[in-house]
Amino acid sequence: MVNGRTVLERFPAGGPRGSRPAEEFAHARRLEGLPAEVVMDLATDMFLVIVRGDGAE
Repeated sequence: MVNGRTVLERFPAGGPRGSRPAEEFAHARRLEGLPAEVVMDLATDMFLVIVRGDGAE
């Protein structure tokens, strides 16, 4: 956990046009009851699927 956030998965920002794997992964986690969201990590050029606080427990 970093800054109150748990990173569930990382996805490269340069995916194929029309491909949204981070959004699809986050959506699937939300269907499981996790409050997952997608954020951009500019330093690594990656999309991160995160859960804020203790939502991953």
